[in-house]
Amino acid sequence: MSKPGRKLSEEEAQIWAQVARTVTPLERRRSRREVLTGAATTPAKPVPAVPAKPPAPPKKVKGRVPPPQPPKPVAPPRPEAAPHLDGSWEKRIARGTLVPDFSLDLHGSNLDQAYMRLMHGLSQAKAMGARVVLVVTGKARQNEAMDRGERRGAIRAKLADWLSASEHASDVVALRGAHRRHGGPGALYIVLKRRR
Repeated sequence: MSKPGRKLSEEEAQIWAQVARTVTPLERRRSRREVLTGAATTPAKPVPAVPAKPPAPPKKVKGRVPPPQPPKPVAPPRPEAAPHLDGSWEKRIARGTLVPDFSLDLHGSNLDQAYMRLMHGLSQAKAMGARVVLVVTGKARQNEAMDRGERRGAIRAKLADWLSASEHASDVVALRGAHRRHGGPGALYIVLKRRR
């Protein structure tokens, strides 16, 4: 609403004229006397239709309108809870009472041979319904100056990467160091999901 004594700017007058053209007047209320006497009311004159000008782009007013908020990032879907070993498994591993269902000896193989034997062996173990696979990799020598792919212990160093990138990744629950009865630092247990 404008303040008394203030005149509309040219832009405000144009906007008001556009709004006024779109309004259809209500039927005039009849006075009480007209209602009682039944006098007819004069119909309101229709406002001639004038083609409306396209609305002017809204002015940027500082401080009045907050800037548009950037879209909120969509949270990635939550992955299923990663399988893990409960305390009884960890105790059995620590005590050496865990008995492997299947064994793979990769000791003495090169990396390519070890990878192929590991993948084939895991397929066999899963087909047999094995839960614990003992993988013998051999002990790593300390302070060797050879390339990581050639020195002893390279198979053990690659094993976790091979498993996570393989077709068996979804079936592996855990990878743990073996008890000394089963090879100690030269062997690992691969615990597989229970087959249903």
